[in-house]
Amino acid sequence: MANITVVGVGYVGLVTGACLADLGNQVICINRSKEKSDNLKKGILPIYEPGLEEIVRRNTEAGRLHFTTDWDEAMAEAEFVFIAVGTPTGVEGEADLAHVNATAEEIARRIHKPVIIVNKSTVPIGTGDWVADIVRDICGRDAPFWVVSNPEFLREGSGVYDFMNPDRIVLGSTSRQAAERVAELYYPLGGEIIITDLRTAEMIKYASNAFLATKISFINEIAHICEALGADVKTVAYGMGTDHRISPHFLGAGIGWGGSCFPKDVKALIHMAELYGENPEILRAVTHVNYDQRKRLIQKLRHILGGFRGKTIGLWGLAFKPNTDDMRDAPSISLIHMLQHEGATVKAYDPEAQENAQRLLKDVIFCADPYQVAEGADGLILVTEWNEFKQLDMARVKASMRQPVLVDGRNIYDPRRMVEMGFIYRGMGRGYDGEGV
Repeated sequence: MANITVVGVGYVGLVTGACLADLGNQVICINRSKEKSDNLKKGILPIYEPGLEEIVRRNTEAGRLHFTTDWDEAMAEAEFVFIAVGTPTGVEGEADLAHVNATAEEIARRIHKPVIIVNKSTVPIGTGDWVADIVRDICGRDAPFWVVSNPEFLREGSGVYDFMNPDRIVLGSTSRQAAERVAELYYPLGGEIIITDLRTAEMIKYASNAFLATKISFINEIAHICEALGADVKTVAYGMGTDHRISPHFLGAGIGWGGSCFPKDVKALIHMAELYGENPEILRAVTHVNYDQRKRLIQKLRHILGGFRGKTIGLWGLAFKPNTDDMRDAPSISLIHMLQHEGATVKAYDPEAQENAQRLLKDVIFCADPYQVAEGADGLILVTEWNEFKQLDMARVKASMRQPVLVDGRNIYDPRRMVEMGFIYRGMGRGYDGEGV
């Protein structure tokens, strides 16, 4: 059992703290908001993540998981301090390290015994050295601390599962002993442990996310060609994915990626490369193709309807992906902006992100279910592939629409069946009888 402090209670911090407590450690999660800490003590979570509420409740009741806003309390017995604060995108695309800087200073002021500082936040290459410099400037060169980079690879919507079933645990440090002590925390999980230097560990995170984003943008570009030639990108992706060198993961053509990781991490990597005189052409293209997908979807719908002024368009799904309520850089935001700019009335429904969306989106009619979205609509856009959208009564949907136009932004429906039912259907890179649909 170890005494662990986790700074931050967002997706990464809360999942990390709860899961480490579930492994038998004593964990204190600290954040700046008293209201948030008080709610967490009552089992009220600031985010939606499958399975997380139960694991937080279980470990809070067992006395292994605690929440506070008091730094002295958080640091009193800490052997490990995990930094899991936000690193939002700055003006030039760089990662904003203000929260990391402030956290390092708070830790440094309270070091009174040996402690290992673990960078869990996604941070630019060199941040581990920078954090160590901050602590030394405050504590002195002989302060008993070590810095370990431990990038996270959690997918929103399956964060608890990913933590407990890791493909690999990456640890970087100037101290092999410190890295091995962090590794001991993860031994019960059984994943491969990779120990390297600080900067390599930090780069593994960025390179991994950039590669996954590249796979998505690549298959979306293939989808454009499929549309032009009458092929079906979904079958193409399946055929590609059966090759073990490629794998089927992240080969889903659609309206592109969003969320808190891929957009900011690719931008940050581009910024770092340019700062050191490199020319990251592939990464720039990855970003361009991704955001172009949203415009292409609007173009499809505009072509069918002849314009949006006076039209009602419904969106199924608002979160950037299913099983989360996260609206950060969600494609729905761009789609709604473009539709409203061209005069459309927008209706929308999401099973989990509705409350967050209402704070972000103006003049949107939020509905109680997907059928209400369809009523009187001139067109529907499938934005987020929630399971509940896969088994809808599509005959009922069609009957309630003013015009039976369906643009499937995630390719979850069978084109032939939709057309046979009477829908004017368009997917992303789907071929149908030699015609791009």
